[in-house]
Amino acid sequence: MTAMPSTAGRDARGGRRRWRAAAWLRRTTLLLLVAGQTLAASWFMLSVLPYQGGNGVEIGMLVLFALLFAWISFGFWIAITGFVLRRLGGDRHSLLRQQDAATLAATPLARTAILMPIYHEPIERSLGGLSAVYRSLERTGQLEHFDFFILSDSREPDVWLREQAAWARLVETLGAAGRLFYRRRKLNLNYKSGNVGDFLRRWGRRYDYMIVLDADSLMGGETLVTMVQLMERHRQVGILQTSPELLNGRSLFARVQQFSSQLYGPLFTTGLAAFQLGEAAFWGHNAILRIKPFMAHCGLRKLPGWGLFRGPIMSHDFVEAAYLGRAGYEVWLEPGLRDSWEESPPSLVDELTRDQRWVKGNMQHLWLLFGSRRLRFAHRMAFLNGIMSYVASPLWLAFLVLTTIATTRLVLWPINYFPDPHQLFPLWPQWQPLRAAGLVAATLSLLFLPKFLGLADAALTQRVRAFGGFLRLLGSVLLESLVSALLAPIRMLSHSRYVVEALLNVKLSWAGQNRTSETGWVEALIYQAPGSILGLAWALFALWLQPMFFYWSLPVALPLIFAAPISVVLSRVQLGQRLRRRGWLMTAEEAYGSKLLEDMTHSPLEGVEQPGFCESVIHPRYNALQVGLARRAPAGPRRQRLDALCQRCLEQGPGALDRTEQSLLAQDAQAMAWLHHQVWRSLPGSIWGRLLRRQITRQPAPRRTPA
Repeated sequence: MTAMPSTAGRDARGGRRRWRAAAWLRRTTLLLLVAGQTLAASWFMLSVLPYQGGNGVEIGMLVLFALLFAWISFGFWIAITGFVLRRLGGDRHSLLRQQDAATLAATPLARTAILMPIYHEPIERSLGGLSAVYRSLERTGQLEHFDFFILSDSREPDVWLREQAAWARLVETLGAAGRLFYRRRKLNLNYKSGNVGDFLRRWGRRYDYMIVLDADSLMGGETLVTMVQLMERHRQVGILQTSPELLNGRSLFARVQQFSSQLYGPLFTTGLAAFQLGEAAFWGHNAILRIKPFMAHCGLRKLPGWGLFRGPIMSHDFVEAAYLGRAGYEVWLEPGLRDSWEESPPSLVDELTRDQRWVKGNMQHLWLLFGSRRLRFAHRMAFLNGIMSYVASPLWLAFLVLTTIATTRLVLWPINYFPDPHQLFPLWPQWQPLRAAGLVAATLSLLFLPKFLGLADAALTQRVRAFGGFLRLLGSVLLESLVSALLAPIRMLSHSRYVVEALLNVKLSWAGQNRTSETGWVEALIYQAPGSILGLAWALFALWLQPMFFYWSLPVALPLIFAAPISVVLSRVQLGQRLRRRGWLMTAEEAYGSKLLEDMTHSPLEGVEQPGFCESVIHPRYNALQVGLARRAPAGPRRQRLDALCQRCLEQGPGALDRTEQSLLAQDAQAMAWLHHQVWRSLPGSIWGRLLRRQITRQPAPRRTPA
């Protein structure tokens, strides 16, 4: 890393002392507010319980309530802080506020690599998004400082052959030769972190920084340039994380998530950044990293424990931020960096499938939370926050179970006036319905007040029109609140199951995410059947036990019972687009347009069919491309095996080879060239002859001019 002048070094040390003092004061205040609020709510809860915590079930309920209320309280105060700071014009300690715009704009750029790791992703969307980022950066006039790398871990030959062809088309269309590269690992170890690590070992020393994108990421060129300039101005920063919002949602589910992220997201990220300051978390994408310290300090060793806590670290991003913090570098979340985007899963089923992987990765952090040395307290809290985001679900489920047990005991069993064998006087169970209603109202206010603060923030920042006007904005907030209330019990049950599976180290498959398709009825019924049966059984039991308890159970039981239709309806694109046409769940990009979105939807890959294995063998252009990219195996046993595979493929067709054998042939230049020449000599009635005729007739016919 370049040595800093002494004055810059003193400024950096002074700035670090200032933000550390501010962080200590803010975090202490937050803890006091949460603790005070939780203690008050727990005292009310204790007075609501019939025996005032006089038995084990009620003590368990009280402990779970306190944990869950504290969790809600943290989110509430973070949103309040974000709202206040936005009213004050932003956080004066943020990186963007530490120098004026002219000074930042005059800062020269350094060599930066933009990475997009992919694994069985929709090619038109992922590489089309990358082409939009390329064009946006080109418009800034600073493209010369950036190189782009598509880092593929795809295994299916049909997938990675299409990726290579799409990359070649992008290079040709964008004029990006020598600036846009494609590399596919033959052995995909350690998931995404291993993919990035392989890039760093090969090319990391050529660059000062790397910006990591997900397959659904989209970032503006001005934002990318500003990120590099901020890193150049603040040499003590190891990672600068943007706050990506959701966009391009089509289904009702995705549009609800997108609306929520754009209306409420600025409050939460501003508040979160204010408490984290230079000890923020890294979310794995839409961020810039200083390569030299990252390579020196962020090598991830395998966990040495047992079961879940043995083997490669799945959720690497939080860990890498913690390791950089341990090495003395700062990690910042900067909400002021706009034009940073990602996409939402299109359906609830797809979100829960993604969460299943995230739960397992986050639960691994239990080992690092207690077992790693010299980690900063803030980064340990980031681990705890990630763990709690999923553990809150089984805690809520346990609270409901204990509530059911307590109600059952009161209704079916004789009242125990002496729960403590040593007490001298009877303990009379007491009901406090007014206090119970007040406690419920207070809890709901913590959950829903941030939503209306988001509405107020939009009005005060003159963003109401971007959301379709005030009445549509208010209606959208109410609709989003309803959908969130319906989804909460479904997520609770699924996340509870995932936490148990993670602790039992149930093996998961690693696959690309679905980003487009709707949920079918059969899929939804199968996926949601266990939860629906459980919800129905609980509701019927509550009805049999006590009508009042039945009514109390309905907000949780009904979404579980109707989880399948809720999942199907929310995944429908037609319903989401109908609401969009009527101005509901709108966002600024839809109201005013976005050049980034326009470039992505009109990418050079739009409407272009990419070749799989068969097309790469048959089509002269595609075959020439793959032959040029492949290597030639030398004489020996490997060459003999490839020759035998070529002969079998020619005689029996591509279906006679599995994906590994097709990949072996596709990676060999001699095999692909030989197959191409032999296939074009095939008899019309042979397997390849029929495939050849189909490929020829698939080509578009010349247009006829009308007479």
